[in-house]
Amino acid sequence: MIEVENLTKFYGPARAIQDVSFTVEPGEILGFLGPNAAGKTTTMRILAGYIPPTSGTARICGHDVLFDSLAARRNIGYLPESVPLYTEMTVRSYLEFFARLRGVRQVATAVERVVALCGLEGKEGEVIGRLSRGYRQRVGLAQALVHDPPVLILDEPTVGLDPRQIAEVRSLIRSLGGSHTIILSTHILPEASQVCSRVLIINNGRIVAEDRPERLAARVRGEQQILLQLGRPEPESERLLRSIRGVRSVSRDGQGRYRIACEPGAECRPAVAELCVQRGWQLLELRTQDVTLEEVFLRLTEDTVPTPEVQA
Repeated sequence: MIEVENLTKFYGPARAIQDVSFTVEPGEILGFLGPNAAGKTTTMRILAGYIPPTSGTARICGHDVLFDSLAARRNIGYLPESVPLYTEMTVRSYLEFFARLRGVRQVATAVERVVALCGLEGKEGEVIGRLSRGYRQRVGLAQALVHDPPVLILDEPTVGLDPRQIAEVRSLIRSLGGSHTIILSTHILPEASQVCSRVLIINNGRIVAEDRPERLAARVRGEQQILLQLGRPEPESERLLRSIRGVRSVSRDGQGRYRIACEPGAECRPAVAELCVQRGWQLLELRTQDVTLEEVFLRLTEDTVPTPEVQA
């Protein structure tokens, strides 16, 4: 549905992206992650037909975004980070305008559909400039959906929203997966874990990782982290835990909780549990701690040597 091959973009001598390649399958929600100026927005603007690449190809539903741009854009709903709203128009007139621009035949039906889908009931007659930030974001998402495109390109769709609005927009995006192919740019890493079936991490204009969130975590996990909580720890608890074979370090937070770091490949939980039984410790919790997507993101981007960039 989305095919990107060796996509490169230079602004004069400054490189924004280089040799970016990936695919997004029909019905998939792909999370596009990266630090500021990593190349996310440049890539999404190229896919949306907003700017041309310096080299490489990108195809939307089989249509080249450079040489068959109009056909490619007919299959796209695009929500940029800064939503292009005509604030003097009402919600209904704005959506009707975009529906006509998109060549929608049943304009009224299409508008009613996206109004219901995006939770804009009762707001159709209001002037956009008087809406809250959350409702403006919904209007922007509704215009991206009004022609029912097979592909959605969403650049930071929850930026500036409150927690309730973020949850609502995430739920909406999840509901669109399957019937739409979605590429979602975000700085909010839990958002990618909750919404996306696969994530792609870009740094300094290059792809550094691409996989399901849990598989990325497995790739960078390395050492095992064990969380232990004792009801009545004794003064020797920390020393005894350190003496277990395979334990690299033990730290304590003062509330009977211990974080135990094990050497790569070592399985320390059975020995920790056995020690608790031998010493008669009151065991309240014993579990491994999974690597979060935040840790994956930091580990995969922290060692990349930066190159001259533009804001991307």
